[in-house]
Amino acid sequence: MRVWAARSAIALVTAVTLTACGTDPDAAPPPRSSSTPPAGLAAAPLQVPKDLVQAPLDEPRRALIPKGWTIEVIARVPKARMATFAPDGALLVSVPATGQVLTVRPDQHTLLDGLEQPHGLFVAGSTLYVAESNRIDAYDYVDGRAVNRRTIAGDLPDAKSPELRGAYSHALKSVVVGPDGAVYFSIGSTGNASAEDRVATPPRATIMRVPPGGGPAAPFATGVRNGTGLALAPDGSVWTAVNNRDNVADPQGRVRQDYVDDHPPESVAKLTPGRELGWPYCNPDGTPPARFIRDMETNADGSKMDCAALPPVEQTLGAHSAPLGMSFAELPGYGTGALIGVHGSWNRRSPQAPEVSFFAWGNGTLGPQQTLVSGFQADDGARWGRPVAAVAGPDGAVYITDDYAGAVYRLAP
Repeated sequence: MRVWAARSAIALVTAVTLTACGTDPDAAPPPRSSSTPPAGLAAAPLQVPKDLVQAPLDEPRRALIPKGWTIEVIARVPKARMATFAPDGALLVSVPATGQVLTVRPDQHTLLDGLEQPHGLFVAGSTLYVAESNRIDAYDYVDGRAVNRRTIAGDLPDAKSPELRGAYSHALKSVVVGPDGAVYFSIGSTGNASAEDRVATPPRATIMRVPPGGGPAAPFATGVRNGTGLALAPDGSVWTAVNNRDNVADPQGRVRQDYVDDHPPESVAKLTPGRELGWPYCNPDGTPPARFIRDMETNADGSKMDCAALPPVEQTLGAHSAPLGMSFAELPGYGTGALIGVHGSWNRRSPQAPEVSFFAWGNGTLGPQQTLVSGFQADDGARWGRPVAAVAGPDGAVYITDDYAGAVYRLAP
């Protein structure tokens, strides 16, 4: 039985007055060429132990990584997705395709099995939180085992929900726990610009919050098309990295590939109670802090939502970058910041390249995107890898999951 908080109008965050909703098609920055190494990076061989040599890592591969660092394959995990470190230092990886959560280090074995598309993982104290497509559960992590399962939020919408009849584009969910014990989790949209998600029960395209100690889940932030990236910042604030819409119309209402290529940028936003990120009526536009403009397919006359009244997005990635995992870490030479796995585009003539991005943290916000790891894509768009998540380990290294190569990498100074 579904139990949800009574839905009420959520007040917008203090509005920021912006100018009219016109836009310059050339305002979005172009994608970075894969042939030119980003500043501070150098080509290095991907080290692959003999027992892990399998396609597409059965031929020499080179990645662009910080100068003086190394990158190696430590495990082969087909369709690996999110990752976290357990209290005992074990590296845990989710595999939605097989319904498993695996322990990858110190030895690879199955921690949990028989789950419904487990995706997001988060550890708070000795408790492991797992976001399945239809529920959020908590486990006690004891002696390398996950035990005493209890449900934090259930009956979440996914492709098995009767009313959706198998149609769900963004069923995978993520989870974090705030310093006060409140649990936050994402519910993605069912489609590209499916406005009916906003009035569903529970509402889709949201970040939901379960109060400390448990209780009904209620919307915390709305208009979040697919906030797969969900992370807790050093100051305890919740941030999301969002996959924004595809095939967006230009200001004249035309769907032109040259416009779609660079619009809209992907959002990296700080979430506060009632934060509205606009989807599907408003899209971020331009360079950060990115203001919102009307979506000419769903909100051409502005009657659905006043886009100019929405606070701008704090940071962005290039259009169709497809940010997935997000975490905060302190890295040698970089300081504290957000790590985001950039999966790379499909809705673009010249594909947006996969990478691991770093956004420096300072004064309660994030600085501009920097490339930490790239080289997964050739100039012709061919790829050998697609990062999903990057998390810092207790040894100071960064551990990266790749669902395309079916691998876990260790990036170390």
